[in-house]
Amino acid sequence: MNICVCIKQVPDTNEIKVDPVTHTLVRKGVPSIVNPFDTYAQEVGVRLKEKLGGKVVVISMGPEQAKEAIKTCLSVGADAGYLISSRKFGGSDTLATSYILSEAIKAVEEKEGLKFDLILCGKQAVDGDTAQVGPEIAEHLGLPQITYALDIIEKDGDIQVKRECDEGYDMISTQLPAVVTVVRLPYEPRYPTIKSKMAAKKKEIPVLTEEDIPAISLERCGLSGSPTKVKKTYTPVTEKNGVKLEGMEAEDAAKEVVKLIYDAKIL
Repeated sequence: MNICVCIKQVPDTNEIKVDPVTHTLVRKGVPSIVNPFDTYAQEVGVRLKEKLGGKVVVISMGPEQAKEAIKTCLSVGADAGYLISSRKFGGSDTLATSYILSEAIKAVEEKEGLKFDLILCGKQAVDGDTAQVGPEIAEHLGLPQITYALDIIEKDGDIQVKRECDEGYDMISTQLPAVVTVVRLPYEPRYPTIKSKMAAKKKEIPVLTEEDIPAISLERCGLSGSPTKVKKTYTPVTEKNGVKLEGMEAEDAAKEVVKLIYDAKIL
């Protein structure tokens, strides 16, 4: 099974800092990591490859420094990686980004001499939280999509996906090729070994620009191809109004907790 995993490099911080003037994320001086949900997509892709054979190819759209995120993926099981980067792609919203990635996927298929059976994405990037790019890639490519996957099982040439939902989970089947977005899995992504990290560090990451993606329309890229604009980004203020019960017997404390819950109309 040949698998493409779309990843994004994001700021490694628990508290996203926002520039008060531009209302954009502050990235300078903040270390970067592979988007956490993308690491789960990578892990499920590598597990499928180990079971079924094939190849895992990682692609990422971003600046030159995003090569480090791709090399991280190479150190934990990906076979190849491509960076999609151009000034003409700058300022792309999710629609333009997904269009660029969909055309890049076709170009990578040509370069690798294969067709992808499965395209995996994390459910969303932690710096944008839109959860739009994966489904939009599927629409651009005209492929079936399943979102919020907890696990993926190959069966008779198709896939069965355990999909997270409000009531628990659904089991959904689809033919391949398909696009699947992945949530936090019941198992953790693997860690690289020293040997695999050193090997990945030495690998060259090809960079694809608009010149390497012949079918791309620049009118649909960057600011000109972005119908939406982010006017403001902010960190929501969280209030901590907890009640601390002290100096009470356990039974009395339990009764007080029940009373507080009913008073707050939680139950």
